[in-house]
Amino acid sequence: MTAPASPQAVDRRRVRAVRGPSRPDGRRGTAPRRRAGSRTPWLYLAPALVVLGGLLAYPIYQLGLISLFHYTQAQVSGGEPTTFEGFGNYAGLFADEQFWQVLLATVLFAAACVVCTLAVGCALAVLLTRVRAVPRLALMLAALGAWATPAITGSTVWLFLFDADFGPVNRVLGLGDHSWTYGRFSAFFLVLLEVVWCSFPFVMVTVYAGIRAVPAEVLEAAALDGASQWRIWRSVLAPMLRPILVVVTIQSVIWDFKVFTQIYVMTNGGGIAGQNLVLNVYAYQQAFASSRYSLGAAIGVVMLLILLAVTLVYLRLLRRQGEEL
Repeated sequence: MTAPASPQAVDRRRVRAVRGPSRPDGRRGTAPRRRAGSRTPWLYLAPALVVLGGLLAYPIYQLGLISLFHYTQAQVSGGEPTTFEGFGNYAGLFADEQFWQVLLATVLFAAACVVCTLAVGCALAVLLTRVRAVPRLALMLAALGAWATPAITGSTVWLFLFDADFGPVNRVLGLGDHSWTYGRFSAFFLVLLEVVWCSFPFVMVTVYAGIRAVPAEVLEAAALDGASQWRIWRSVLAPMLRPILVVVTIQSVIWDFKVFTQIYVMTNGGGIAGQNLVLNVYAYQQAFASSRYSLGAAIGVVMLLILLAVTLVYLRLLRRQGEEL
């Protein structure tokens, strides 16, 4: 007679029966099912990836291809053959002193717009949680109205408000016929106000939705401990809303770094002697005003690489801090 199996052996047999027989490589029989399950999300994403590939990948490929050739109006009309220049357009671009001046102005202007947009949007999001239903609805409608306004329309309205002859702002402030678009910094400041005005609603609505998802008990406990509103935001809300703040920050960086309409309309194409140029307007001037399409494409590739690098570095820093994205 054989000895009865121990309880431990019976348990191991049951586990083996559930998991399936072992394979020579030590993995269980359910591994192929797991691998098949891991491919399922990609099958759902495949249609969207195909559409994005057609809308983004191919234009980016064409942009990079044009930047490697000598491509002007003569090549477009067929009067001259297209010649390959390699990185010659990039070498000429990096040797141009104006390019570096425009790049520095773009970085500083975009950084100021992002900081102001986040500050205004987050402050109003907190305010929405403190007011009653009617003021909250009015503020939301006003913000969404600003968000829905086309950029060219909003730029024209802001130009009228700050007009040297008929603008109400100069009359209220007693500035007479002061021209806001004549000086370099005052023109950038005017454009910054318009960019923040049409950008803060996205931050406000997104952050407000995140605040409403925070348990009320957490905020009440912080208030009972004597924390001020600023301390509650800095020590409680901001850490809990960090994934949302990452999204709105990256989105704001992309939007503000490639501002075109506001600068072009409010400074009449870049200001006096190009003092208010940013990279997008500079690329437009090179590509269409000067018919140097290959140089404009090179500027576009540089902008794409800068935005990609900033996004990747920002996400990497957050991952080092242990954030789940």
